[in-house]
Amino acid sequence: MKFVTWNVNGLRAARKKGFDAFFYRIDADIFAIQETKMQENQKDFAFEGYHEYWNDADKKGYSGTLVYTKIKPKHVSYGIDDKYYNDEGRIITLEFDDYYFVTAYVPNAQEELKRLEYRLQFEEDMRAYLKKLDKNKPVVYSGDLNVAHEEIDLKNPASNRKNAGFSDEERSSFSKLLKEGFIDIFRTRYPDTVKYSWWTYRFNARNRNAGWRIDYFLISERWMHKVIDIEILNDIYGSDHCPVALKIKL
Repeated sequence: MKFVTWNVNGLRAARKKGFDAFFYRIDADIFAIQETKMQENQKDFAFEGYHEYWNDADKKGYSGTLVYTKIKPKHVSYGIDDKYYNDEGRIITLEFDDYYFVTAYVPNAQEELKRLEYRLQFEEDMRAYLKKLDKNKPVVYSGDLNVAHEEIDLKNPASNRKNAGFSDEERSSFSKLLKEGFIDIFRTRYPDTVKYSWWTYRFNARNRNAGWRIDYFLISERWMHKVIDIEILNDIYGSDHCPVALKIKL
């Protein structure tokens, strides 16, 4: 099974930059997208061979998640318990026979951490939700989680210590999730590898590789043995993020 996650920073914009060709070339069984920045009823395209599930933000041109899957799920839910965080279209859960696939676009704490309280509440609710799912069957959790967990996960840790995505509070919250039995697949498989998945559009950051690793696949600890490989595809353009691809044996 091949899974891909990608924050496209606007799906219509990404499609003008080669998204479709990459989508068909990578040939994922499940392809999760964050920051669609559009409503499903605005689309004039489809990808043959895939079921699609959208969670649109109420505000047009903002946030939004989407999952394409070749395999039809048993059940699909939106937000947490089909009611929380749907105003910003942040979570989609697909239930299959043996596992759950969850994608999320975790809120940014914003400049001067002005949305940190909201962000941390989201993290707490999401952690409880994933734990509840995990009691039933294993979970594959993907998406733009908007945190660089360790210093190795961003180019300039010292100057970003109190900034959104690398605050002590956000990093601590992510650590709590890992302590609940979820594995950061890339960092576990490649403990010393420096690779990033997001670069600001400013300061020529991508050409200088001054980036952050904030896009993830996590998996229930008891399923880690099923992982074949994970790759951050930082040679793929079309967004300020790059895709992450996971292969597991099912």
